[in-house]
Amino acid sequence: MRIAIVSVLLAASAALTAGIVLAFDLFRPHRDTVPLLLGTVLLWLLFAAALVVLRRVRGRAVVVLVLAGSVLIGGAAMVGPPNTSTDSARYAWDGIVQNAGVSPYAYVPADDRLDELRPDWLFPAPVSGDGGPDCVGERIETVDRGAGLPLCSALNRTTVPTIYPPAAEIYFAAVRAVVGADAGYWPLQLTGLLLSVGITGMLLVGMRRRGIDQRYAAVWAWCPLVATEGVTNSHVDLLGVAFVVAAAFWVSSAKYVRGGILLGMAIGVKLIPAIAAPAMLKRQGWKVVVATIVTFALLYLPYVLATGIGVLGYLPGYLTEEGYEDGSRFALVSLIAPGGSAIVVAAILLAGLAALTIWKTDPERPWFGQLVMIGGTLLVLSPRYPWYALLLLPFIALSGRWEWLAIPLALTLRLLVPTLTVSRVSLGIALVLIVVVSVRRAGPGALNRWRGALTRIPAALRNGQRT
Repeated sequence: MRIAIVSVLLAASAALTAGIVLAFDLFRPHRDTVPLLLGTVLLWLLFAAALVVLRRVRGRAVVVLVLAGSVLIGGAAMVGPPNTSTDSARYAWDGIVQNAGVSPYAYVPADDRLDELRPDWLFPAPVSGDGGPDCVGERIETVDRGAGLPLCSALNRTTVPTIYPPAAEIYFAAVRAVVGADAGYWPLQLTGLLLSVGITGMLLVGMRRRGIDQRYAAVWAWCPLVATEGVTNSHVDLLGVAFVVAAAFWVSSAKYVRGGILLGMAIGVKLIPAIAAPAMLKRQGWKVVVATIVTFALLYLPYVLATGIGVLGYLPGYLTEEGYEDGSRFALVSLIAPGGSAIVVAAILLAGLAALTIWKTDPERPWFGQLVMIGGTLLVLSPRYPWYALLLLPFIALSGRWEWLAIPLALTLRLLVPTLTVSRVSLGIALVLIVVVSVRRAGPGALNRWRGALTRIPAALRNGQRT
């Protein structure tokens, strides 16, 4: 009966996922986001219900259900094009450009020197109208190149260089080398599905070998965020997550150089996986650091030789655009430190969190430290894009701390209702929930023990400097 109930809940999640992808998106003019918001909330409720019922399932059925749910829900997320992000269009273009022998950092997509490379599904022809040629389509933006005809583009930020690091660019090129330039969104959705299921399998194997309850792998496998942002919208974060999880397993097995290599590859996909590093530095951390830096440098080397300083792409402009330069992005921190002072407070919080993570993490089980470091960073930085929380999900699974799911849910709400008030309220609720549940887990006297631990940090740092 329990297996049947879980199966029904997973089938309902898959059906609802497919329905949302086909019926709703954020690109329609005068869009009504209420149905998309309600559908997303219902998806999370089905997810929570399935996790609760799975707790009473025993034996091999757990592994079968976890894997089947990962494939079923992920497959359902492929039924339509991206519905909340156009990033995968840029991924495809970067791959097409590279396979033509051009560095993705060399030219902006609107550059007329790349005209011969443009596939119609990414750059449709303008449509003639009463006011002259115009760009038509939900995902299509108009770019004025001053040549008489507008450039119609499915990419966002068509007039700026790419932002993605080299490992991501290699991935984009590899996918396009297999399917060609004319394939649409589905190739990256398929690789997203394969990565999602692969990470599920990695978690199941790693949990079994380390005596962790395999039911927790469902936190990753069935999470709506993985299906919608990892598969439907094909965010490259999934590749970084795969490398980070593998790195954590290697480091926990005292394979520090291998772990560092994989961490360097993860950072080479997207820079944010660097926040997973502190929890892997407790024992022989120098090996991890050296291997990470060398790997990251080697990934960048061919692009630096081809493009020079241009490999920085649009990263500086992106950080300014997102509000990190003036502190306006820090939803919770800005409540106590408005304006530019939020940057200083955020830096102090993150540095303290990193020091605490290095000091307290069990090197044989680094996932709880990674959970705290990654989750704490998301609370401090409060990004407006929920796919950044994909990096957090495997460590929620490995540590069994379900309350941290409040962070990806809060960031998802922030995307669908893009206001500062919603961001502050949802992240504030997430923070309170995490603290309350963590105190209850720790038992009586927890606050006194934590207060004593915090007061010992300065002394521990001084002793470390002396030695």
